[in-house]
Amino acid sequence: MLKITPYLGFLVVIVSIGGLWYPILGYFMFLTIGTLFITSIFRGRWFCGNLCARGSYLDYGIINISKKRKNPMILSSMWVRLPVFTLLMVLMTYRISVTFAAHNTFELIGTVLVSMCLVTTIIGTMLGGYFNTRSWCIVCPMGTMQRFIGGNRYQLQMVHESCTDCKLCEKVCPMELEVRDIGNNPDCIKCGRCVEKCPNDSLSF
Repeated sequence: MLKITPYLGFLVVIVSIGGLWYPILGYFMFLTIGTLFITSIFRGRWFCGNLCARGSYLDYGIINISKKRKNPMILSSMWVRLPVFTLLMVLMTYRISVTFAAHNTFELIGTVLVSMCLVTTIIGTMLGGYFNTRSWCIVCPMGTMQRFIGGNRYQLQMVHESCTDCKLCEKVCPMELEVRDIGNNPDCIKCGRCVEKCPNDSLSF
């Protein structure tokens, strides 16, 4: 995780709330999508664990209200993730396309992006509050896209000979992955918490 990661959460709050009065803030979403697309080519879901403003908001903003329940398995199913991805992408594309018939297209597109950010942040907050903080990240359309683009890149490596099976790595994994058996897991967000927590330096990227 980068040193700046814990402080990025305020950006999603600014866009979601401030964007209601200043729709131009919605264009921050395009910057986010562009950045995560580029980084996913080389490092998979690294963006999620290091530069995602919503991820930071979930990790450090709602952690005190989260019930920290184990995430339901169904959230990680592609039978859920792909329909969510398709629905949000089609909805956003449709809403943006209809704005081209209006005179104030630039502002309306910003409004569409802000509303999408606000709705998904509310859903993420509800899921994170009821289950675990990063529940939304399991089903997040942008996370799913990164998984498909570069899910096999920049994978976690383990020296099994030095592992003492203490399971500290799994306790700190925000995605609730089985770190010791992680192998080639495309949903690892490369936050590095397991690496930092390992007392035997058995983990690395």
